[in-house]
Amino acid sequence: MGFIQVLEFTTSNYDEVDKLHEKWLADTEGERTVLSERICKDHDKPDTYVIIVEFASYDEAMKNNELPATARIAEGMAAVSDGPPAFRNLDVIRSD
Repeated sequence: MGFIQVLEFTTSNYDEVDKLHEKWLADTEGERTVLSERICKDHDKPDTYVIIVEFASYDEAMKNNELPATARIAEGMAAVSDGPPAFRNLDVIRSD
């Protein structure tokens, strides 16, 4: 069963988040279990961003979460965000 994680956060320093993301991509090359990822800026809420990450399964998402680079990006994002992030963990039950 597919699995999607959604992360919503606010920051007035998105450029730093983007740098952290580029480093994460480089550090997890060949290791990450992400099938697809979308980073979106909320059209109606200033400085609000949503990251949508798709995995083949919950287990694959947990493997990705256990990577040291994933812990580092989470710490870095927490430091530049305006508050704690909101997470949604979604089991895909239908995809057309």
